[in-house]
This record gives sequence, structure tokens and C-alpha cells, in this order.
Amino acid sequence: MDDATKPVAEPRTVDAGRALVWWTDAWAMFMRNPVGWVLLGLVLLVVFIVLSFIPLVGGLVASLIAPVFAGSWMLAARKAEAGGSVEVGDLFASFKDKPGPLVVLGALLLAGTVVIVVVAGVLGLGAAMGVAAGSGRHGAAGMMAAMGAGLLALLVALALGTLVAMALWFAPALVVLRGVAPVEAAKASFSASLKNILPFLVHGVIYLVAAIVASIPFGLGWIVLAPVSLLTVYLSYKDVFGS
Repeated sequence: MDDATKPVAEPRTVDAGRALVWWTDAWAMFMRNPVGWVLLGLVLLVVFIVLSFIPLVGGLVASLIAPVFAGSWMLAARKAEAGGSVEVGDLFASFKDKPGPLVVLGALLLAGTVVIVVVAGVLGLGAAMGVAAGSGRHGAAGMMAAMGAGLLALLVALALGTLVAMALWFAPALVVLRGVAPVEAAKASFSASLKNILPFLVHGVIYLVAAIVASIPFGLGWIVLAPVSLLTVYLSYKDVFGS
């Protein structure tokens, strides 16, 4: 992590077509050292799989350290862009150099996840109770209304999840590459994402198509898609905030 704190640059608004450039440049960066990036992705996958088997605590730890790993990935991307060789140890770079601010981002992620789960759970419980009541008293009309409430719960959860993603998309890069304080980084990330909603929509469409393709051969395509998609985060950061 950089020792000197840099001011948060005013995020640029880029054209929607830049999203395609993020993907093509990410692919080019990946292909310069595919083995190294795949290894980083596999190690990251193993870490989170292991955490998923630890009841309750595993999920909490995963949320807290996810931005730390994201910060390490940003540092690895910058290293690779400068001509360096990517190694497995690069995945833990942020753990060695002041991980506290990134853990704070993890706490924000955890808090956002809890809010989403609680809100969706309350709405979903209301929908379930409506289904039960509607099936006994109001017939099809009551059940349809309750199913509508369930759909509302899903849409609200999706909307809240999008807001959390916007606040955290650029934040790890801002922390490790510019030394921005975590809360300020989250604010700047949200503002930048809002200004660039169109390229992010295009990015999301490309991601969905790529995810479908990656899932067809027994999900093996994710071995490539996961690291490439993480590299698009770094490249979008550079495009919007500069170096």
C-alpha cells in the first residue's frame, strides 16, 4: 500500500463503449501470464470454499477479508502492467501492508449484506405468510398478491446489492493505490459508479453473456472468467480515476 496519501481525484465520466475496452484489455493482460492469473484465482477460490465450510464465522470472515484480497489483486494488476511477473504470493500482499483500511471496507460490506438479508427476509416472510393466508381465504387472488410481495423482496434485495457493489467497486483500488481512507473511498466509488452507469450496464451485459458461456463446460470457464473480470475492475479504476 502506498505510504503517501493521495487526494481523491475527481472521477471521469467515460463513454459506454469503454466497458468493451476494459474487457479486451483485461483479456490481453491475462494472456500475458495466464498461468499466474489462473493460480491466483484458484487459490482465492480455495480460500473462500474453506471459509464456506465454517459455520457462521466463515461467512463473517469472508466478508471482512474479501476487500483485502481485492486490494491485493489491484496491486498484482499494477505490478503486471509494469512488466512484473505475477506470483501466488501477490494475492496476500495487502495482508502484509496495513490491511486495516481494507478490513473496514469488509465491515461495510458485511453491514450492507446484513441489511439486505434482513430487508429481504422481512419482505419474504410477509410474502410467505400472504401465500399461506391467501391459499386458505382469498384463493388465487390472494396468492398472486403474496407472490408479488415475494418478487418485490427479490427486487429490493437486488437494488440494495447494486448500491453496495457501487460503493465497493473502486474502493479497494482507491485504498491500496492512492491511500484513500476507507469510508471516503466507498463514497468516491459510489459517486464514480453513478457517473458511469452506462458503461457499467454494458460491462454487466458482457459479464452475463461471458458467465453463461463459462458455465457451459461444467463451469470450467470460470477458471478464466474470474481473474479476467477482476482485472476489469483495475482497468475501469484506471480509466475513471487515473493511475
